Amino acid sequence: MTTASVSDLNGRRLRDVLGHFATGVVAITAIDPASGRPTGLAANSFTSVSLDPPLVAFCVAHTSSTWPTLRRAAHLCINVLSEPQAQVCRQLAVKGGDKFAGVSWASSPAGTPVIDQALAWLEVSVEAEHAAGDHTIVVARVHHLDLHTGGAPLVFYQGRYGRFEG
Repeated sequence: MTTASVSDLNGRRLRDVLGHFATGVVAITAIDPASGRPTGLAANSFTSVSLDPPLVAFCVAHTSSTWPTLRRAAHLCINVLSEPQAQVCRQLAVKGGDKFAGVSWASSPAGTPVIDQALAWLEVSVEAEHAAGDHTIVVARVHHLDLHTGGAPLVFYQGRYGRFEG
């Protein structure tokens, strides 16, 4: 067993080690207030925070070119992606371009994009943002939520997308 000391820590080593923690994948979507068009980003750092009040959190890199647009929206939608949606995730992870080209969606109660075939969705508003290293931790209040479709979750593990075997 090789143990890394604090002096051996670097971004690549940390990414390699954390890559052994399987995560689900979400798409955070909104309608761009300036253009009226849907936009979004993919994230695998999503968690529940509180049941009362209903709060969730996700992390966004400071280098995200999409987050500044999303944060201007009054409401966001967190879509829990399903196993067949790896391509949707890749499309939302790319910088620039029309992230919703060919992506089917419906509107949540506040009009945010609920992506077709997502397992579940939560409509939220930003409650707080906390700078943390090279990311921002976003705490969001849940206003509406629902199960959307059945199926298996999209899982991210060791830099690849996969499926949950139950």
